[in-house]
Amino acid sequence: MPDPHVVRLRRLDACAVSDALDKLGLTGAVTGLPQRSGGPGGNSRIAGRAVTMKVGPGQPPPGPPKHLGCTAIELAGADSVIVVEQRSGVEAGCWGGLLTLGAKVRGVAGVVADGPLRDVDEAIAYEFPVFSRSLTSRTARGRVVELGVQVPVTIGAELGGEVSVHPGDYVLADRSAVIFIAEADIERVLEAAEMIVAKEAAMAKAILSGTPIGAVMGGNYEHMLRT
Repeated sequence: MPDPHVVRLRRLDACAVSDALDKLGLTGAVTGLPQRSGGPGGNSRIAGRAVTMKVGPGQPPPGPPKHLGCTAIELAGADSVIVVEQRSGVEAGCWGGLLTLGAKVRGVAGVVADGPLRDVDEAIAYEFPVFSRSLTSRTARGRVVELGVQVPVTIGAELGGEVSVHPGDYVLADRSAVIFIAEADIERVLEAAEMIVAKEAAMAKAILSGTPIGAVMGGNYEHMLRT
């Protein structure tokens, strides 16, 4: 059964939810992770719960060897967004074409990678949404390994806004930003964002009906987050 909070989150855009975070005094908005590929029909928005993965130089955890990303895909589903941290400074892909295909077949909502993405043309061809800090052709082999799955990760540290993301946190991403919301805060953030969307819809209706835009924006917009 779909997560009802994810269903509601999919109806919102990143700007409305960012405004809700501001209203509530919360952090979680990250810019600088542009969308590299979209969903079917060019759909740019994804929402779901975080399945996290940390990638960097070092030794993989004990156990049978497994290609990075496979465990995250196997744990994920339709209400999941895979969130990858690869902020090591090593130019090496933390997500690539076969992983994209595997995630699409699994039905995963999308991927957010604070690190380099490989095989972007394949992601575009598969119509699978991926957001990433950069692009590269360099393989992970011999450069970085999977350091952990379903562990806390840090996203956006090099982009002006550091957010700690935990497994199960809520994620919303579109062309404006990537938003992370702690599980404990999701209900009040959704309520605030839905209120903001309703107010902006009323303002848009007023503009379309002929009310001067200065009267609409000056009288309502600047004070929207205070009420």
